[in-house]
Amino acid sequence: MQNLEQEFLKELDDKLWKAADKLRANLDAANYKHIVLGLIFLKYVSDAFDERQKELIALFQQDGDDNIYFMPREDYDSEQEYQQALADELEILDYYREANVFWVPRAARWSTLKEKAILPTGSVLWKNAQGEDVKLRSVSWLVDNALEAIESNNAKLKGILNRISQYQLDSDKLIGLIHSFSDTSFASPEYKGQALSLHSKDILGHVYEYFLGQFALAEGKQGGQYYTPKSIVTLIVEMLQPYSGRVYDPAMGSGGFFVSSDKFIEEKATIQHYDAAEQRQHISVYGQESNPTTWKLAAMNMAIRGIDFNFGKKNADTFLDDQHPDLRADFVMANPPFNIKDWWHESLADDVRWQYGTPPKGNANFAWVQHMLHHLAPTGSMALLLANGSMSSNTNNEGEIRKRLIEEDLVECMVALPGQLFTNTQIPACIWFLTKNKAADTKSGKVNRQGEVLFIDARQLGYMRDRVLRDFTAEDLATVTDVFHAWQKDEGYENQAGFCFSASLTDMQKHDFVLTPGRYVGAAAEIDDGEPFAEKMARLTSTLKEQFAESARLEAEIKKNLAGLGYEC
Repeated sequence: MQNLEQEFLKELDDKLWKAADKLRANLDAANYKHIVLGLIFLKYVSDAFDERQKELIALFQQDGDDNIYFMPREDYDSEQEYQQALADELEILDYYREANVFWVPRAARWSTLKEKAILPTGSVLWKNAQGEDVKLRSVSWLVDNALEAIESNNAKLKGILNRISQYQLDSDKLIGLIHSFSDTSFASPEYKGQALSLHSKDILGHVYEYFLGQFALAEGKQGGQYYTPKSIVTLIVEMLQPYSGRVYDPAMGSGGFFVSSDKFIEEKATIQHYDAAEQRQHISVYGQESNPTTWKLAAMNMAIRGIDFNFGKKNADTFLDDQHPDLRADFVMANPPFNIKDWWHESLADDVRWQYGTPPKGNANFAWVQHMLHHLAPTGSMALLLANGSMSSNTNNEGEIRKRLIEEDLVECMVALPGQLFTNTQIPACIWFLTKNKAADTKSGKVNRQGEVLFIDARQLGYMRDRVLRDFTAEDLATVTDVFHAWQKDEGYENQAGFCFSASLTDMQKHDFVLTPGRYVGAAAEIDDGEPFAEKMARLTSTLKEQFAESARLEAEIKKNLAGLGYEC
């Protein structure tokens, strides 16, 4: 069944992307993404809303005394009165919010868009609150009206949803997109004659992430500002396990870490048989983003999944305008831009966040590390992606800051990643895991790891997804995650040559406080083929001498033949 679902999702991805990509001839990726993601947003929330309505109808129409939700048909004077009462009941907002379903007003529902978009311009659509006729101006206006209706009913999205009229897209192309997005049953879909267990949230959430990835590819470096590879996000979330508490991302992009945290809760709920909706009440999401477009995308990304969030009052520079100055988070996760050069401002010179040393003005890597540590709770854990240079650079105070972090026992684990994981950069990357408390914890089962750091070299894991991009399999992610948790809990952990090593402070001192995993894990153990090392070395040396001799003989023969042809060598 899982393979069938994956096949269905891939076919859907291709179909919807081909429909959206037709806009490329009229608009560049930086602009048409707003149109496409806006429509995906409307489709997503509308489908989830429709799915909840069907559940409510089933509850309301239960027979007998078991129906505590709605009066039975026989208690109404007419079928018309019953149907009207049923329709009115379905419009009560609390029924949706209690199930963590996004409230969608009538004007923003997909059925309204599909029905009204094909009408001629100037047609009367409905009457407004003042009893005046509202007429169709254009299909773009109809979509913008839907987005405005959603904002007016959901205070957290006020000013967030991008209007599309500004892009002056032809109505026929918009109608084509609406019909393309409509031409699939997202609720309880069937594929190749089999019912799939995917809900609209599963399907359109997947499509949303797929489109973000495709736009990142289309836009190149700039597009990657809001997209972190899904497998990397999953790896960090699975290692940190943000199950409850305050979760913070100071460079949140489109909010991928928050989405993955929510999925983590859902998966654990299924395995451990608890209520995921109830568990979500124990999670608080905080984020910050400087790019205004990306800040809006993140808010949309949370809304379509029913995740409550606090992204500050506005998009803002994390260093210069911290939107959460008093936050102390239980989990901090981020993929900040690598090696930013133009981040410094003189107002940051004596900033309270630089507890372990002032970061260099020409590179923000250790500014990100210390900003995140500043916002970390006393028992919190954090992870961030950084360029590999952060593990070994000694220029402009970076080596001293790294040394302080190690001596203060803040570094928990270092993971070296393979190349070609990112759409927007070829810079090799690593993951830093830090915590303020490595003492034993009976609640979580963690043992005392004070004075130790786990090094994992994952550079040999993964596969080439295409000619350009590398990715991790689920088995790769489990390999890294399981080793980390086994080390934390001392459950069968062993050092593995070429892959993982638990280092002491003395070990790191010997390596001048360089944190590159390759220095600690060593080379992979050679497979024992039963041949003693001394004999194998003698045999290989003899073979090499024979090959050198043969090479010299062939070279002499070639020179002799060339000389016979009149060529000098």
